[in-house]
Amino acid sequence: MKQKLSGTIPRRLFLQGAAAMAVANAVPLQAQTSRFEADITPLLNALSGGKPIVPGRVQMEIPLLVENGQAVALRVSVPDAAAGSVKSIHVFAPRNPRANVANFYFGSASGKPEIITRVRLGGTQTLQAVAAFTDGSFASASAPVEVTSSACLDLSSE
Repeated sequence: MKQKLSGTIPRRLFLQGAAAMAVANAVPLQAQTSRFEADITPLLNALSGGKPIVPGRVQMEIPLLVENGQAVALRVSVPDAAAGSVKSIHVFAPRNPRANVANFYFGSASGKPEIITRVRLGGTQTLQAVAAFTDGSFASASAPVEVTSSACLDLSSE
């Protein structure tokens, strides 16, 4: 005759609970590891109106390795451009919740087309800067940066 101990649970109920816990723990891990870089091509096409964006002419300086993505130093310039020939500079970070992280506009009296700022980064990624010129052309530069501690967390369910 089997004796049932008080406070014990049946084996089947235990296995069902263990399986449910395994699934519950796997879902957030899967969501975290499946994070990918967003395709910024639609943003670039909207910016340029479908015109080609030529790599070069733009220089971007950013550290290759940063410990914390909260405030990463960034410098973007167009050294060979004449004063007033650059309309705007746009910075894109594909792993951020919002990929278009900064837009800077220049007037005819702005002088040297250069920006020095800090940006928040949502992990290791390749940043891209695009300069729009007054003649309707576009140029770009890209730079990889490795972030050990992400700053941008997307807590929404987009």
